[in-house]
Amino acid sequence: MFKSVKVRDYMHTEPVTFSPHMDLFKAIDLLVAHRISGAPVIDEQGYLVGVLSESDCLRGILSGSYFEEACGSVGAFMSEVVETIDADADILKAAAHFVERGRRRLPVMEYGRLVGQISRQDLLRALKSFNEHGAPKKG
Repeated sequence: MFKSVKVRDYMHTEPVTFSPHMDLFKAIDLLVAHRISGAPVIDEQGYLVGVLSESDCLRGILSGSYFEEACGSVGAFMSEVVETIDADADILKAAAHFVERGRRRLPVMEYGRLVGQISRQDLLRALKSFNEHGAPKKG
């Protein structure tokens, strides 16, 4: 029943993104301001080159503290190996990925380009909404 619901139907189409050259503290400010745990990093041509997570930010702060210097750029601390999901994948595939891999968010790709981001919260909202409008409630 959920298999006909696509990731593209619930993804954020204008996610917060970072440049590899952005100052790490500016990126941290954006994560906090938008109340998100991470975001895609894209190059000047708009290609996905990494993901910056809260853990990456903490690593950067600790590294800077250890060497008593400014943290540096997003590119110095981002994760370059990025798990993604296709925009046309069903939301159950995304849910399984979140559960099996312990991820909080996934960049959404279409024809090799970043078109959005989907989070566990997005999926919970989708599944709750679907249950309220289509599936019988138990209890």
